[in-house]
Amino acid sequence: MNKTACRGLYAITDAVLLPDERLLAAVEQAILGGARSVQYRDKSGDGGRRLAQAHGLNRLCRRHQVPLIVNDDVELAAQVGAAGVHIGRNDPAFATARARLGEAALIGVSCYDCLALALDAERAGADYVAFGAFFPSPTKPDEIRAPLGLLREAKVSLKVPVVAIGGITPDNAPTLLDAGADALAVVSALFAQPDIRDAARRFAALFT
Repeated sequence: MNKTACRGLYAITDAVLLPDERLLAAVEQAILGGARSVQYRDKSGDGGRRLAQAHGLNRLCRRHQVPLIVNDDVELAAQVGAAGVHIGRNDPAFATARARLGEAALIGVSCYDCLALALDAERAGADYVAFGAFFPSPTKPDEIRAPLGLLREAKVSLKVPVVAIGGITPDNAPTLLDAGADALAVVSALFAQPDIRDAARRFAALFT
């Protein structure tokens, strides 16, 4: 993921699926399998633990030349020198994130099922937008559902890359790519699998 392109497998961590002792090894397997970017997502209130994990992930991602994006937490992204941050509807304002992290940072915005939010994010300077959930998601069962046609509308209306998220598997992913998704954000179909590297390879193969 960079300023001009966002394509491929976007791996998102999960604190339940990846306990502390497995986190770094699991993420490295995803990268070795073909993940093009990694998002660190942990909603716990343990600031010290989150800081240590984010530092470790950032070192790992830099070694593999893969950007680390921190979910929600602009200050944590700044503290560890992450490549950027992903913000949602209830997160700090985009302008605040850009001012804190600088022009070089990658900032993505969750737009759920709403093209208008994505247009606003693009005008504000977002580097990519994310829509979903497109399928039932085991990590967020009550998430807003987005229609497949939204991806087609987005590709016509937007210039920034479009990320699809929510219940994505190697079997249902082709419909999202055909509709225009540039990247696939995946949690369970990657990190809940017995062979994470092989799971990542299956997703990566969809982009070749």
